[in-house]
Amino acid sequence: MKYLSTRGDAPPVDFEDVLLSGLAPDGGLYLPETWPSFDAGTLAGFASLPYHEVAARVMAPFTGPEIEESTLVEIASAVYDGFEHPVVAPLVQLDSNDWLLELFHGPTLAFKDYALQIVGRLFDHVLAKRGETVTIVAATSGDTGSAAIEACRDRAGIEIFVLHPRGRVSEVQRRQMTTVDAANVHNIAVEGTFDDCQALVKAMFGDARFRAESRLTAVNSINWARIAAQAVYYVTAGVALGAPHRPVAFSVPTGNFGNVFAGYVARCMGLPVDQLIVATNRNDILARFLETGAMEIGEVVPTISPSMDIQVSSNFERLLYDYVRRDPAAVRRAMERFRQSGRMTVAAVTMAGMRGLFSAGRRDDDETRRTIAEVFRRSGNLLDPHTAVGYGVGREQRRDPDIPLVALATAHPAKFPDAVEAATGARPDLPARLESLMTLPERVETFANDPAAIKAFVRDRIGRRGAA
Repeated sequence: MKYLSTRGDAPPVDFEDVLLSGLAPDGGLYLPETWPSFDAGTLAGFASLPYHEVAARVMAPFTGPEIEESTLVEIASAVYDGFEHPVVAPLVQLDSNDWLLELFHGPTLAFKDYALQIVGRLFDHVLAKRGETVTIVAATSGDTGSAAIEACRDRAGIEIFVLHPRGRVSEVQRRQMTTVDAANVHNIAVEGTFDDCQALVKAMFGDARFRAESRLTAVNSINWARIAAQAVYYVTAGVALGAPHRPVAFSVPTGNFGNVFAGYVARCMGLPVDQLIVATNRNDILARFLETGAMEIGEVVPTISPSMDIQVSSNFERLLYDYVRRDPAAVRRAMERFRQSGRMTVAAVTMAGMRGLFSAGRRDDDETRRTIAEVFRRSGNLLDPHTAVGYGVGREQRRDPDIPLVALATAHPAKFPDAVEAATGARPDLPARLESLMTLPERVETFANDPAAIKAFVRDRIGRRGAA
């Protein structure tokens, strides 16, 4: 499998290079040259397999021939055997045809674990084979940071720097990052928004000299390996509900578009996905785009679902590339207009194609609280605010009530205890293994939104590693 940049000015590369580079050198995002697909018999057969075997089979077309399926089976088994639920990603029924896909049974209680635990071990495998080291820089709106740190802590070939917006993540989210006592982990609190953090990371990647000397790579959803691993739980949920003989719809709380794009990938591989619902909070750039055809940056507004407080959705570029028939020149023009003006539009025919599959809606904080309260009264299930956004928008936007609706439960409610308690009167407890989280000392450096200062900090810490 070869990979192409969405902007067309980078040579095709194999999976290992995609994994280690993250972002293409021309600033684009990597996508596979062709979409592998499964026939109906193969998809149906996945229903009888454990999660780790499905993961290996779904990812193998993307990693081969550099990483064989047998290696993926070993890695996936080691990862998912450590998750808290025997099914790994269980479905919970909320109504006659409404389902929650619980994606919070990993070590940091968020859906990011399902991909990043795999990616961390893939890094180990490839770096050991090549005898190389890398520096990971990541921006997080809350959950990616802790999941990436947990996946990469204490790994000999990796130094990891995680940027989060100071004061704009929950206390549990912050402490899951800053209390990790590992020499290769560095937390940076940025005075700004997640979009500022993401721009700082992109600026580091855009500095060719700095990128080369630091051997930068990414674990945000700009890294294709993340998307490939996330497509797995769409497949397992779909076949559990009757695919390929029955279509399914998914509602996905999203800010950076990576999680919902993984659902698109599953559809490209043959899963009969009838509808992908993009659920946003007040930071609704994606909902506005699907309604109006114009993607326009607005102000980032703090909400009780902070992981979605985003206005620049990086992974949308991948979808645009596919919908403009993989024309990199068209993508380059669109992204340059967006960079310069904060606004872009796409052709009517492109919008019509996207709207055939994607729907979108938004929930403000009051509506989110009402959804949390309603589900708790009706079923006894506690939803975190992000999941509540997804479920509320999903019920509003679904096109066919006869098709199962799967709302992705992206975080454990205990990651947002104040919001959940305010809505329900019930305070969710952290799992016993995380009870000490709120008393451990924190390790974090605070910076202004200053690219030069943050680069200097990264250089200093890498230099200390080299001198050790």
